Amino acid sequence: MSDWAPVFIGLVLFILLSPGLLLQIPGKGRMVEFGNFQTSGLSILVHSIIYFALIAIFILALNVHVYLG
Repeated sequence: MSDWAPVFIGLVLFILLSPGLLLQIPGKGRMVEFGNFQTSGLSILVHSIIYFALIAIFILALNVHVYLG
């Protein structure tokens, strides 16, 4: 039985935390911009750190598992 939690959690977080898709932290003009479909190097770094922190919390700290089959 394979553990699919890292795959599902990683996919959902990747979609939600893509810079510029839903929000961008920091934005070009403001601290947070919503749905502007633009990005910058700093926002990629910030979103990567947030992604790493959340995936570590879900997979390591909360020990989430999803088994199929």
